[in-house]
Amino acid sequence: MSNYLAIATVTATLQRLLQSAIQLDLPGAKVTTVRPEASGGKTPEVGVNIYLYQATPSRAWENADLRNRRPKGELTKQAQAALDLFYIMTFYGNDIELEPQRLLGSAVRTIVDNPIFTPEMIRATLNHSSFRYLADSTLEQQVDRVTIVPSKMNTEELSKIWSVLFQTPYVLSFACQGGAVLIEGNKHSPRALPVKSVQFYTTPNQPMVEEAISEAGANQPIVAGSILMMRGKQLQADGVQVRIGEARVTPQKVSEKELQLNLSLLPEEEKQSLRAGVQQLCVLHPIVKLTPTEPDRAIASNVLPFVLCPQIVGKPEVLDLWGNEDDLYVAEFQVQVDLTIGRNQRVLLFLNERSNNNPVGYIFTAKPRDEPIDTVVFPILDVKGGEYLVRVQIDGAESPLDVEGDSGYMGPCVVIG
Repeated sequence: MSNYLAIATVTATLQRLLQSAIQLDLPGAKVTTVRPEASGGKTPEVGVNIYLYQATPSRAWENADLRNRRPKGELTKQAQAALDLFYIMTFYGNDIELEPQRLLGSAVRTIVDNPIFTPEMIRATLNHSSFRYLADSTLEQQVDRVTIVPSKMNTEELSKIWSVLFQTPYVLSFACQGGAVLIEGNKHSPRALPVKSVQFYTTPNQPMVEEAISEAGANQPIVAGSILMMRGKQLQADGVQVRIGEARVTPQKVSEKELQLNLSLLPEEEKQSLRAGVQQLCVLHPIVKLTPTEPDRAIASNVLPFVLCPQIVGKPEVLDLWGNEDDLYVAEFQVQVDLTIGRNQRVLLFLNERSNNNPVGYIFTAKPRDEPIDTVVFPILDVKGGEYLVRVQIDGAESPLDVEGDSGYMGPCVVIG
């Protein structure tokens, strides 16, 4: 890629090549790079003027710089812009002696003979005394070479350029296109470490999970005491594990079409890694290590949505209760659940009054936590006195209520007031 001087370097190289050619064909002719003007301007009396009238994104490179940044703006690779340059050449001289037409033929021949700007041609331009201001250009380092080709331009397009851009009397013109010029940004992306080793694994027997339900029934909530049934295909393997969110746990019973995981029988370390909430579940088949230093790898199944519900342990406690003159209460409410709650998990408290006379309901947010714990505290404000059913929601998963026959919900409950 090239730096910001690349565009000017293309123009200067084209000017130098044309100057070398036309002065042999028409001694005394000059090549300029100014805006075409009326008589008396800076265009030559006899010679060629090159004017860059447009630069557009290159169609050939429009997809080459996609996704060079992460969502937060960090570069993943060096940013670049690929441009096509559009030039119009105007030819000046004695029309009686056909000097403009002779210059046009000389210019076209030069472009045909030099359609690609090689590094040697660019270096010759940078070393020329007339172009010292381009000495820091890096166009010669661009891997893709810049090409110069004639442009197709009809009479209507040519008249628009002269009437809109120049607004001067028309002179003999010829259009050409240069590109692509790849201009790189100054901000550099971090470079990743080289690949240490390359290994290939085939997965002809990838496990497939079709459903994950509680043994108590398909519509029953899955809690820390549930037996989880995972059914599918090709589930059996040595050392098979189940990933639930960030936790990895080991099923107790394994067969080709079913895994059985009793969450209450998990080792304490695995149980502590479980988190309540809406999560992802998949089956992992470990890959045998080829060397002792090789990292652990596994073949993963498809992913299923999985909801692990918390359960309230014991009776919720009301702390520091006090009432105001409106018979509304302020307190702190402490609840313990059977799963560890992560520091960044969102925890809500739902209170629903047990009453047949316009029952009320409240939602409160737990206090922040400094570490994973199983007991959370909720500040409650302006709560009507009465008996309430209590639920806790952790990352979208609610604790179930106790049901007794047709009597409705029986608990857990708390009395406020």
